Amino acid sequence: MYKVLTLNNISVAGLNRLPRERYEVASEIVNPDAILLRSYNMHDMNFPESLKAVGRAGAGVNNIPVDKCSTAGIPVFNAPGANANAVKELVIAGMLIACRNLCYAWDYARNLQGDDKAIHKLVEAGKKKYAGFELPGRTLGVIGLGAIGRSVANTAIELGMNVIGYDPGITVEGAWQLSSSVEKANSVETVLTKSDFVTFHVPLIDATRHMINADRLKIMKDKAVILNFARDGIVDDQAVCNAIDSGKIYAYVCDFPSNLLKSHERVITLPHLGASTVEAEDNCAIMVADQIRDYLENGNVKNSVNFPEVKMDRNEGFRVCIVNSNVPNMLGQISTAMAQDQLNIVDMLNKSRGNLAYTLVDVDKPIDDGLLNRLKQIDGVLAVRTI
Repeated sequence: MYKVLTLNNISVAGLNRLPRERYEVASEIVNPDAILLRSYNMHDMNFPESLKAVGRAGAGVNNIPVDKCSTAGIPVFNAPGANANAVKELVIAGMLIACRNLCYAWDYARNLQGDDKAIHKLVEAGKKKYAGFELPGRTLGVIGLGAIGRSVANTAIELGMNVIGYDPGITVEGAWQLSSSVEKANSVETVLTKSDFVTFHVPLIDATRHMINADRLKIMKDKAVILNFARDGIVDDQAVCNAIDSGKIYAYVCDFPSNLLKSHERVITLPHLGASTVEAEDNCAIMVADQIRDYLENGNVKNSVNFPEVKMDRNEGFRVCIVNSNVPNMLGQISTAMAQDQLNIVDMLNKSRGNLAYTLVDVDKPIDDGLLNRLKQIDGVLAVRTI
């Protein structure tokens, strides 16, 4: 029986992927094999020795101490792309809200006073203040072309917009999923100088913190609209407010309210709604639950932020999973230890990612505790388990 600790409310659709005859799932569990969470902050958490995997029902992992997990030989799984449609829809809505002045117009209309005749007169007199502009023919800059960024870019093309994108780390697979009409930019600055709208879809790391700042705002097109549904901190909020006040920037739409932003006349803040749909929560939970289950039951790794992707079909033999530092002669030491126990290797797969290496080995006989302990004692081995 595998034990799974939930640190947040996880969609039932995801939890149902873990069969109750094989999994005990609860918010209070001692010695869990895996942890499922959404926004819970794990940085000050002590890991139980039993912990083998962590899964976040979402894309970002800022709330998880990934380096600490790596040192302990624990993969961290996430759900990239599972919430892409939800965030894409909100970005498109954000562009429409900004360019048509919908929030300000609604606020004006809902505060009209008098009888209907008086209100109709006030509507005709006041509507000119809220005249906007349309999306077709405008240029959208997309910084970050992962699952969400690609979806936003492709939809904007379908809406008749020009799209320019920047992502130095885009994969070949990702590029295949991107419309051929998207113009490639070689720098953030190129995107900013050409775009009427700019949207960000990158994680918050040192390189992306305050990616939009006072200097970069100066090179942007006049009356541009900035959208941030990615992470708080990517945009320098004070610099953007100053640019709006000076007339340089038209509007700022984001998912991260603050005292500075929430009452600013040309800033629209939403309460972190990016992935807040029933469908997105279900999709994220299903994806990460499936990945956790495949890892616990088969040792396979998919969509881990710290482990290499590994998939090896099950054979009739007995499987051992080994996590170790990515240093020379590890496979030699592992196979030698197995040979000393007269074990024949039926199949083996080894892959590395950065400082970590991960090996699956199928052997013809059960692995006893003595061999398991000898494998654990090899210098550089971080975690060993049998399936």
